Formats: sequence, C-alpha cells, structure tokens
Amino acid sequence: MRLPRLILPLLAALATALAQPAAPAENPAPPAGPREAALARLLAERESPAALARAIASARASGVSEQAVLEARFLFHIDRRDDAALVALLPELLRQRDVFKIEDSAIFAAKEDWLAIIEYVQALAALDHGAKDDFKHHITEAFWLSPRQAAAFAPHIERLRLADAMRAVTLDFSVQLAPLAAGEPVTLASLVAGKKALLLHFWSPRSRECEASLPDFRATAAALVSNNIAVASLLPDDSPPLLAEARALLQPGGGPPPGAWLIDPKLKPLARELRIQNLPTMVLVSSSGTILFNGDPTDDPFWETLRRLDASIQRPKAAPPPAP
Repeated sequence: MRLPRLILPLLAALATALAQPAAPAENPAPPAGPREAALARLLAERESPAALARAIASARASGVSEQAVLEARFLFHIDRRDDAALVALLPELLRQRDVFKIEDSAIFAAKEDWLAIIEYVQALAALDHGAKDDFKHHITEAFWLSPRQAAAFAPHIERLRLADAMRAVTLDFSVQLAPLAAGEPVTLASLVAGKKALLLHFWSPRSRECEASLPDFRATAAALVSNNIAVASLLPDDSPPLLAEARALLQPGGGPPPGAWLIDPKLKPLARELRIQNLPTMVLVSSSGTILFNGDPTDDPFWETLRRLDASIQRPKAAPPPAP
C-alpha cells in the first residue's frame, strides 16, 4: 500500500541505460576494464560513508571523473534518504554545474537531467529553512528541466503540504476507540495521561509492508513504552473479516507488540483527520494534542523528533521475525 520511496536512483539507472546504447546482439560488449569496474562498484556502494570513501579513492585511482564521483555521492545519499547530506553537497553541485560534461557523466543522458537534480537539492535546502517560495521556485525548475523525474520530486511537495496541514491539527483526546480484542472503549486521554507523548501507528493486516514491519514495530513500541511514551495501533475499520485477519496476524511471536490495539472510529476517523494515505504510518502526538511527526516510520526525522522529546531514546535494532 506504500508508494515506492527510492525513485530517484531508479530513474538515474534509467538515465544510464538511455545514455549508453545497447550493443548489438552479434557484437557483445567487451569485458569491463579497471576503470569501468571501479565505477560500477562506486555507483553500487551503499554500505556506509566509510565504504563510500574507499570506493571513491579506488575510482579516482582508476581514472573515474570527478563528475561521476559527485553523481555517485548524490545517489548514495538519495538512496539512504539523507536529505541533510544532500543539502551539504549543494556547494559542490553548484561548482560543478557550469563545467558539466556529458561525456564524463556516469548516470545522466542529458545536461538538463543534471541541472534538474541541482534544482532538486536547492529545493531541499529551501524546505529545510522553511523558505516555501524558494522551494516552489526550485522544485518547479526541476520539473521543467526533467519531467521524467517528476515522480521523484512530488513526495517533497506532498511532505510540505502535509506539514502545513498538520500545524493546524489538535487532536481531541476525548474521542473513544474500541479495542481490537473484547473490552470497553478507551479514550486517547486515558492513554496519554502522565506520558510524554502518544504514538499512533496506523496499520492493516492486508498491507504487506505492515506485516513485514511488525518485528521493527515490536522493537520500536517496546523502546517507546520504556521511555514513557504511549503507543496505540489503529486498524482502519471494524469489518469482521479484517478484524479476524488482524487478530490472526498478531498471535504469533508472543502476541501483539506493546501498546493499545484499537479500531479507528467510523465517525470522524483519525486517519481522515491526519491525512493517512499509506500504511504503515506513524503519527507522534504531543501531550497537548499537537502533531509532532506524521509519516514513514523508517524516516530519520521520526527518530530525530523522538530524541527531541527524550535524548536517551535510541533507534533499536529490529527483533528477528517470528519463526513460521
């Protein structure tokens, strides 16, 4: 149910294919030399910044261009969803802008694609500083220069609009939610009383992403509960088949992860108020009802927001999935 996230690397790979004509079937491509092999390793490196530095050193020693090295660094940070590192690259991207040579590019088919990613990173920098007009200008330029990468730029526009909308939301803690298991309805107020904050986990047993992420969520929920943050998981509706599937999914591995397991109310559902479009989604709510975070639980900003609440909170390693 979640939209693909790592779109830019896929489009960059597409650009590579477009930039390099396929060899005729009767004339297979010759074996890659040391430079090509070093470049391939560089473009594929995702393990760690230290591993990337080693790959860069090897690539430079093999004659890989600085243009290709900069492109590889861009892909590394994009694939790791590290917006801060991308913004830090901006001075180098701007310096390279006017000396770009298509023959030195490792991934782009046209200079416009290269200029588009510079506009894209400028848009990220504007977003980071809350400069909405500058963001709109640079993201529009990125669209104009490289329409085929539009799907990569769109999530940032959605993120900006969602952040704007969430600033106007204050949750009504008196709302009552029925438990997934039998029992009396509970209020959000009863869950958040005496707690630092409340985490709402929107999920469904019919989402493969939700099922796959349950070990991660179990570790996250345990860490938050131990740090005095309330956790509530919300199922989108109360249809009998969905309830049965949800209960069956949560039984293995010692039962459901920590926290309350509830059903989103049909009247004024929280998912609608919080603009939930993908599952799973985490919404971190302050003890006063304001929205601190709304988005993908794997995003670094989620953990940054939690650490602002409590500096001792650390991102746990995922628990191993339960045995079949």
